[in-house]
Parts: sequence; C-alpha cells; structure tokens
Amino acid sequence: METTDRFLSSIDHALRTLSGAVHAARPVPSQAPLGAEMADQDRRLAGALMRVNHVGEVCAQALYQAQALTARTPALRQQMTEAAREETDHLAWTQQRLQELGDRPSLLNPLWYAGAFGIGLLAGRLGDAVSLGFVVETERQVEQHLAGHLDRLPASDERSRAIVAAMKDDEARHADDALAAGALPLPAPVRWLMQGAARVMTSTAHHV
Repeated sequence: METTDRFLSSIDHALRTLSGAVHAARPVPSQAPLGAEMADQDRRLAGALMRVNHVGEVCAQALYQAQALTARTPALRQQMTEAAREETDHLAWTQQRLQELGDRPSLLNPLWYAGAFGIGLLAGRLGDAVSLGFVVETERQVEQHLAGHLDRLPASDERSRAIVAAMKDDEARHADDALAAGALPLPAPVRWLMQGAARVMTSTAHHV
C-alpha cells in the first residue's frame, strides 16, 4: 500500500476508533451472567477502571497505527498491524463492558488519540529498533497497570476481571514479540517520562 493510501487508512481507523464503530474478532472472554448483582459503589469503581482501560486501548490504536505508518520494513509494518487488530478486540470489549455497567468512555478520547498518534510517529521516525523498544516499554507498563486493576476490581465483577486478564496476556505477548524482533532498550529517562505521562492520563480518565 502506498504511503498516501496508508495515511488515509489511518484516518479512517481513527474515525472508527473514536466513534465506537469497532467490532471484536474474538468473543468477550467471560461466561459470567450479564446481569450479575453488584453494589452501586462497586459498579461505579468498575466503570471508572474500565473507562481507564478503554482509554488505554484508544491510545494503543493510535500508537500502532502511527508506528505501522512509519515502519521502515514490510515485516514490522505487518507486526504492528496484527497487534493493532488484537488491540481492537480489547477496545471493543472495554467499550461493551462500559455500556453494560451503565458508564461512558472518556470525554477526552480525541485528545488521547491525537497525543498517542504523535508519540507513535516520533517513535517510528527514530527507526524500527527504537519503535520496537517503545512497544516493549509501553506494553510492559500496561501489563503492570492491568495487574493493578485486577487487584482493584470488585471480586463480584467477573466479566470485567476476565476481560482485563485476557488483555494482560495479550499485552505481555506483544512485548515479547517486539523484543524478539530486535527492540532497542529505551533510556531510563524516557521510561520515566512515559510512566509520568501514563499516570496523568489514567488519573484524568478515571473521572473524565
């Protein structure tokens, strides 16, 4: 696909991501009853945490689209595209779960998407090894973040917990794949900056 076509495809993907017009290729990873009883306080907490997770998936779409757009080799472009497809499942799962909980996505999703896309473009412009290193660090941080959510989600919310657990497994595999493809470790200051930006995003998305 020519560069212009890939760019137009990225715009189409952004519009579908932000409009909620996404569909999972895999079923929701939970057999728990849809109408399971939850206390109001637990439901609000689960909604806030799943909103944060949904924001993370919006950002993942932006990052992978930008990094696929700037990849130097067809092999890396394909790897980024395949990872984005799996992240689309996560996006659809968290979107559906928010609806089930009677909650909403973040009002700032366009801002999150634009910022993540810009970061992905920068990482891609620095070369494939750096771009892969960015994937490794991002996915490792997300994996830790999801582990924390598994500790915080109400025990009664089996549907959300199953989604987060499946997402965590996928993120770990994406990091391993990027490492095997030749990722360059990122300098400590870059990793710290990424952690700080992630804290700002998650704390804001918890409420807005």
